[in-house]
Amino acid sequence: MAEWLIEHGIGETRALLVEGDNVLAARIQWPGELVVGARVSGQLVTKLAGKRRGIVRLDNGAEALVDHLPANVTEGQQLDCVITRAPIAERGRLKRAQARVAGSDAPVSAFPEGQTLHRFPAGLWDEVWHAASAGEIAFAGGSILVSTTPAMTVIDIDGNGSPRDLALAAIPAIGQALRWFDIGGNIGIDFPTIQDKAERKAVDAALDVELADWPHERTAMNGFGFVQLVARLEGPSLLHRFATSRTGMCARHALRVAEQAQGHGPVLELRVHPALKAKLKPEWLAELTRRTGREVRVESDPGLALEAPSAQIVAA
Repeated sequence: MAEWLIEHGIGETRALLVEGDNVLAARIQWPGELVVGARVSGQLVTKLAGKRRGIVRLDNGAEALVDHLPANVTEGQQLDCVITRAPIAERGRLKRAQARVAGSDAPVSAFPEGQTLHRFPAGLWDEVWHAASAGEIAFAGGSILVSTTPAMTVIDIDGNGSPRDLALAAIPAIGQALRWFDIGGNIGIDFPTIQDKAERKAVDAALDVELADWPHERTAMNGFGFVQLVARLEGPSLLHRFATSRTGMCARHALRVAEQAQGHGPVLELRVHPALKAKLKPEWLAELTRRTGREVRVESDPGLALEAPSAQIVAA
């Protein structure tokens, strides 16, 4: 039976939906973020004429788009709100959070509750993390490439075989990517061009089965092989985080690698790319020292990839 497992890391909380040895879905949350379901207050600074929408400046200084405004509310008024979509960083801009005036129908938190573990079973998180870092999932005969744009997340399919066979083979990997990477919003799938209408319908039917338990709306495949999905967007996907804060993702990964280092000795030596050394916050390193009970020594190595830190226990 599938269950959510939670791991409280340094600088982030991770969640995996696991059934047996298989990961079905993944989530990340960073401390201090505005998240879906959070109760916030702020001042209405803009009310759009003729609409029940506006902009509220939250007490922490951030701005959020707010809807469901009462008819009698005025600019300058203090409002209690609930977050319905977290802010999402994109290349060159930040999409404001979305909120609504708090009421009895306030949404619950999007982050799952589950069994808290000191450490996930070996390999499960690493597989998801590296797949999201590369934006790629392989399948028999090909792979899918997943990337973010300001307009939508795009899934491209590459491989061998007839267009129909390649499209059908890619569908399980597409479902896996949507759940593993926590993707929402507008999603475009660029299947190989399939000329025969009956074959396109066969791919549509297979996609229906794969996504039957994943809430969304979608179009049928057009003559160019394109399918559009629309799903509830509640916050940044793993892909969004890698696209806009790769060093932040990799710094947190390096801390996780360091925390799992095995051996005997008083010093934990963590080797990272120089860009990551600059990203490691003093409070994170202090927490790493507390968790491991060892002095932490961080060394920079320009020969290491951002995604490939190393850690070892040394004598001194």
